[in-house]
Amino acid sequence: MTPISPPGIVISGSGLWTPPYTVTNEELVESYNAYAEKFNETHKAEIADGKINEKPLSSARFIEKASGIKSRFVYAKEGILSTDRMRPKFPVRKEEELSIQAEIAIAAAREAMRKAGKTASDIDAVIVSCAYTQRAYPAIAIEVQNALGIAGFGFDMLMACSAATFGLHRAYDSIASGSARCVLAINPELMTPMVNYCDRESHFIFGDVSTAVIMEKAETVTSEHSYDILGIKAATFFSNNIRSSFGHVSHATDEDPYGWDKLFHQSGRKVFDEVSPKAAEHMKNHLASLGFTPDDVKRFWLHQANVNMNNMVMKQLFGTRWNEKDAPTIIDRYANTASAGVIIAFDLHNQDLKKGDLGMICSFGAGYSIGSLILKKR
Repeated sequence: MTPISPPGIVISGSGLWTPPYTVTNEELVESYNAYAEKFNETHKAEIADGKINEKPLSSARFIEKASGIKSRFVYAKEGILSTDRMRPKFPVRKEEELSIQAEIAIAAAREAMRKAGKTASDIDAVIVSCAYTQRAYPAIAIEVQNALGIAGFGFDMLMACSAATFGLHRAYDSIASGSARCVLAINPELMTPMVNYCDRESHFIFGDVSTAVIMEKAETVTSEHSYDILGIKAATFFSNNIRSSFGHVSHATDEDPYGWDKLFHQSGRKVFDEVSPKAAEHMKNHLASLGFTPDDVKRFWLHQANVNMNNMVMKQLFGTRWNEKDAPTIIDRYANTASAGVIIAFDLHNQDLKKGDLGMICSFGAGYSIGSLILKKR
């Protein structure tokens, strides 16, 4: 099959903002177990009567084996390890102050702009794409656009695990259609407020981070490291197996707006069994549509939710013919950062590729959603 000629659109820079605080598995387990023991003692009679379930204890070994996570970065450490709070404590900001999410978005954006050699006047659009935005409106993207002095337009979009790749797809479409020459796509992932730290199965999963990517027309690229985008592909399949029901409707239904179902929850085993083969098949089909096979790809930047899932995807692509350098992992240090994980992996593991080398970014998860981009080093 003859590869489709791309329309000359390039990723010319990426940026990464990492929070200043970390929470290790050991710290998290000590806090959770203290909470669980306190809960079990307080509700001893109800547990004995079978009215509620006993809280099981956790361990750092369990977390690492289940996910590959050893530690995570967090925007605010205060409150997370408190058995009386079990959630982070963020500072309250006035409406006229820069929002927290805009702050971390700008930090990653400035780094991406520096690497791409771009100023505000070069950029026509800002896309903020992530799992949650801290408010409904005005859009975080417009706030970022204003703070950076960028003309043009900006908008927010939510797509959970695939928000970064789907955001890059919208950037690509904007440039291909002629509505923008250069787009700044940002993924400010503040995930820790939506974690249920009272749940053994999910209290360890997420961390906070912000990533950004500059995409532009090939003729304006000046950066040292850049990638031609050979193709994009997306697919979605509805599933409730990864869910967060947080939203404004809770105010009208008289539900607890922060009840367990409003926070992140999943059926992990089902997700693993159902998403892994879909992701591998999607990647094979996308490569085949451009005349490539997995063997043609030098580097895979995969969704960073679970190391076991990534290993399964790579095994389905290659059998045993692959090593960690083919698909670098950042889960151990950053944990699951929702959509930003693929961009962290890309940002930290792309400079060693040579001209002509192929790379593939692929996200997969909640939705279910799968998004991919095939890149070639310029």
